[in-house]
Amino acid sequence: MKVKRIVVGENLFAKNDEIAEENKVILKKHGIFSINIMGGPGSGKTSILEKTVATLMDMNIACGVIEGDIAGMFDSERISVLNVPVVQINTGGACHLEAMMIKKGIENLPLADIRIMFVENVGNLVCPAEFKLGIDCNITVANITEGEEKPAKYPLMYSISDVVLINKIDLMPTVEFDVDRFNAYLKEIKKDIKIIPVSAKTGKNIEHFVKYIVEHISE
Repeated sequence: MKVKRIVVGENLFAKNDEIAEENKVILKKHGIFSINIMGGPGSGKTSILEKTVATLMDMNIACGVIEGDIAGMFDSERISVLNVPVVQINTGGACHLEAMMIKKGIENLPLADIRIMFVENVGNLVCPAEFKLGIDCNITVANITEGEEKPAKYPLMYSISDVVLINKIDLMPTVEFDVDRFNAYLKEIKKDIKIIPVSAKTGKNIEHFVKYIVEHISE
């Protein structure tokens, strides 16, 4: 499926929260559940998204995707193979997506044909947490090779997240990663956060993430 590309050059900081509310209204009007996937570069956001979207499509749940990157179309080209509508947002230097960028993405998606809209934010553990987008659910992908102290170092990112996916658990036998310590740091920041260990490579536990999404669609 052909990917639409949007290059954002202007300063979009003004009225971010107001535009985020507009996005929320538009998505609610169309009955779309939206998910913002965040995490550092190389954490496995795109790989998780690929498997999640493929599973949902097999369940006849239509998806649309907004891909955010500073430059390039690598991730959107990977997702487009799944035959879902994809919009690429190139920020031109900004290390995060903003509400106006999402609004432009929404305007280029076939909203009447979508039940779930995924946003893959720019790879960063700082800036994306500071900008509201008007999205229903925030997901942070934590990579075990990054170390277990990341929640303590980047508390805002984890405090705004509804779910944390601990990715690359297939590497557990070869990587020093203290799961209990990671979870303890996380619970200090947000006690009710949901934690799902997954492997984007093997697909392990991706069904638990899909189950979480489907349950929230039902709600």
